Amino acid sequence: MKVTGFTFIRNAIIYDYPVVEAIRSILPLCDEVVVAVGRSDDATLELVQQIDREKIRIIPTVWDDSLREGGRVLALETDKAFGSIAEDTDWAFYIQGDEVVHEKYMDTIYAAMKKWKDHGEVDGLLFNYLHFYGSYDYVAGSPRWYGKEIRVIRNNPSIYSYRDAQGFRKGNNEKLRVKPIDAWIYHYGWVKYPKAMQRKQENFSKLWHNDAWAEKNVAKAEEFDYSNIDYLLPFNGTHPKVIQERINQKNWKFDYDISQNKLPLRYKAKLFLRKYMGMDFDYRNYVII
Repeated sequence: MKVTGFTFIRNAIIYDYPVVEAIRSILPLCDEVVVAVGRSDDATLELVQQIDREKIRIIPTVWDDSLREGGRVLALETDKAFGSIAEDTDWAFYIQGDEVVHEKYMDTIYAAMKKWKDHGEVDGLLFNYLHFYGSYDYVAGSPRWYGKEIRVIRNNPSIYSYRDAQGFRKGNNEKLRVKPIDAWIYHYGWVKYPKAMQRKQENFSKLWHNDAWAEKNVAKAEEFDYSNIDYLLPFNGTHPKVIQERINQKNWKFDYDISQNKLPLRYKAKLFLRKYMGMDFDYRNYVII
């Protein structure tokens, strides 16, 4: 069984992306990792080059910054990486630059890939998500955050990145058929030094909207205000080993009083129904089989 990882990145240093940790977290499961490195304003290329020269294959790309609707350029960059994986690959492991896989899930993921490799009806594997926010000590608890997404896909040329690269579809806009697995993606996209987070917010708004919208809706500030959040939960688990050094070097403080959670009533109802009746309100860009 051959597994190829793939991802894309640009300006990882400026926007404080843990892309090194992201790639290293999937390396034990991959024979190769293809990284589409966009032309950057920092040393992102050199950063990726030093990870693992034997397993990493870099695809230099240029982002089309004129695509300013729905984050479409992110999907195109994902497709560039996916389209460059070797033909003899069985499974492709997608990881974004702010996502990390805990080492405790390696055996579970490998076993699932092995189990379903020869079952052509299975297009991919569905992962659970933890979204860290403001600090490595808190995770988002509101139903407005997506709870699952596809991160392992079959090496099928009809599969493509969907919308803003969060998920995938195939053929004529068909949802992928997937098997859920008991493994989690740790999403650290909302855990950055506040100045870097502010720069990211101002820049990434341009991938979805025009300048007039960004000027009106994106707050101008030196640092991002993490206090504007509705519902967080304390994280009592362990972080992946590959990101522990970054956590140890964290140089900002975020205090949150969970007694001040202010979840709207409709989301409280969803949480209640999910916890006690098993009802799932997640947007499903996939078909579970």
